[in-house]
Amino acid sequence: MDTVIAKDHKHDRRGFIPPRRRRHQGRALQPVWGLVAGMLLLCAVSVSAQQSSCDSEKHRQFDFWIGEWEVLTPAGQVAGSNRIEKILGGCVLQENWEGAGGAAGKSFNMYYALDDTWRQTWVDGSGTRLDLSGAFDGKRMVLSGEMPSAQGDGSKVFHEISFTPAEDGTVKQHWRASRDGKKTWTDLFVGTYKRK
Repeated sequence: MDTVIAKDHKHDRRGFIPPRRRRHQGRALQPVWGLVAGMLLLCAVSVSAQQSSCDSEKHRQFDFWIGEWEVLTPAGQVAGSNRIEKILGGCVLQENWEGAGGAAGKSFNMYYALDDTWRQTWVDGSGTRLDLSGAFDGKRMVLSGEMPSAQGDGSKVFHEISFTPAEDGTVKQHWRASRDGKKTWTDLFVGTYKRK
């Protein structure tokens, strides 16, 4: 009998499990499987919430800007091209601007339901950054914000960019800025988007 026990112990050290210990192995794993099942359920609920969290009417207010565009100046010259696409499960509109002169930039636009506001962050290859916020007023999307002046003199510049869809499918963009508290304005860019 002692010899059999010794053999069982040798097999145990080599990776074999004696019959008496196999009976308890399933019980030991029960809490682990319960934890795994709970985590999978939480992940499924989270994914479902993410898929439906950006599907309201307000989240789609800027959808008229989605597409492949050629952008023209008021004189009819090509200012550049722009591709607007939905990313991150439809929660964000990404702008991909390529200017005719080689300049490039991107913006990220989203409706933030917690404060009922549209927000845009623009960055480009020259180091410019704009943080704007606003709303769709029923006819156009208007985004604005105050940023430090590029002149580095400590002054502030108020920026306002509007996007107005037309019945013919085009979109007009009007970017203007004020250095005197919105008393006077300077046009920085006026363009018409035409689908490619």
